Amino acid sequence: MSILTEQFEHKTFTQPPEVEKLTCYLQRTFPEAMYHAVYEAGFSGFWLHDQLKEKGIDCMVVNPADVPTKDKERAGKTDRVDCRKLARGLRNGEIKGIYVPPRVKVEDRTLVRTRQSMVRKQTRCKNQIKSILFFYGITIPEESHWSRQFINWIESIHMERASGNFALKVHLEELTHLRQIIANLNRAILSLSRTEEYRADVLLLKSIPGISTLTAMILLTEIVDISRFPSLDKLASYTGLVPDIKSSGETEYSTGITFRRNAALRTLLIESSWVAVRKDPALMMAFNKLSLRIKKTNAIVHIARKLLNRIRFVLKNRQKYVLAVV
Repeated sequence: MSILTEQFEHKTFTQPPEVEKLTCYLQRTFPEAMYHAVYEAGFSGFWLHDQLKEKGIDCMVVNPADVPTKDKERAGKTDRVDCRKLARGLRNGEIKGIYVPPRVKVEDRTLVRTRQSMVRKQTRCKNQIKSILFFYGITIPEESHWSRQFINWIESIHMERASGNFALKVHLEELTHLRQIIANLNRAILSLSRTEEYRADVLLLKSIPGISTLTAMILLTEIVDISRFPSLDKLASYTGLVPDIKSSGETEYSTGITFRRNAALRTLLIESSWVAVRKDPALMMAFNKLSLRIKKTNAIVHIARKLLNRIRFVLKNRQKYVLAVV
């Protein structure tokens, strides 16, 4: 922790993240002063921000990549160097905080993200089962979409020893358990979507081709407040649907789609776009035109931005989307 005043560096020291102790120290050392704090976004979430705000301390959470850094600080990175860098940037007005959603919205987002995490675990479990089958030369049917029939077929497989059967059984039990967890999460998310807080927005979003209830809930819990994006460009930048541009002198070139993004939203929008082009004639026409001059995988990114524009429109104007007649 580093404490700076307007004129000098007061102290850099180590302290447990206990808001009460910090508040007492500041009030004792700098009575009647105005306090400003900053820390980097990370695994610890926003609870520290919320508690500092409750104590009357203005607090900012910043993206670590946006903190001005000298080459010497980058080469000799330590906790002391980092906290001094943050304090200096805050005092000089060189850093801008990220949006901190309300605690209740963070908890709703956690529910939706937990489902996404469980789905990834389920995919990994399926791949592990298939790997075992491949390892022992067991031919997998072409139509293997993890239906009840396909799982029954796997359960009917008998290895040469009990140890092999037990190993395969453990993976199948894990898959069954994960499927039940995901089903429970789906019900919880559906129930949340029907609450007064989300019902109207979900119905608005579902009027857009390619948007399901689950997709709508992911969008709403990740974006939280559409009004915090003053333009489509700002929203597209947040979702990662913009190119990175580099220039030197009169030379300017694009390095492709930006690395910075909300990973969950960009993936979701691109997946939804593949559905939307089959259901929305206007998007299908735009996709076909783009596909004549660029790869389809690049064309769908352009469609995702158009889809994002529809999402922004219905949420800002509180109007359902109406399919255009082509």
